[in-house]
Amino acid sequence: MQKFIASLQLILSLLVFVAAAATIHNLYSLASRPETISVVNTLIGQGVLIIGLLVISRVLFTRGLARWRAV
Repeated sequence: MQKFIASLQLILSLLVFVAAAATIHNLYSLASRPETISVVNTLIGQGVLIIGLLVISRVLFTRGLARWRAV
C-alpha cells in the first residue's frame, strides 16, 4: 500500500509540474500584449500560481520519493 501511495504522489507531482509549465507558457504568450491593468493583474496572478504549483510539486515529489525508498 505504501508503494501505491508513493507512486500516486509521484504521478501527481508530475501532473502539477506540467500544469506549472503550461502556466509558464501562457505567461510567455501574455507578455507580448500591450500593458493594461488586466494584463498586469494576470501576470502577477500567474506568477503567484506558478510559484505555488512548483512548491506543491516539489513537496509531493520529495514525500513520494521518501515513501518509495522507505518500503
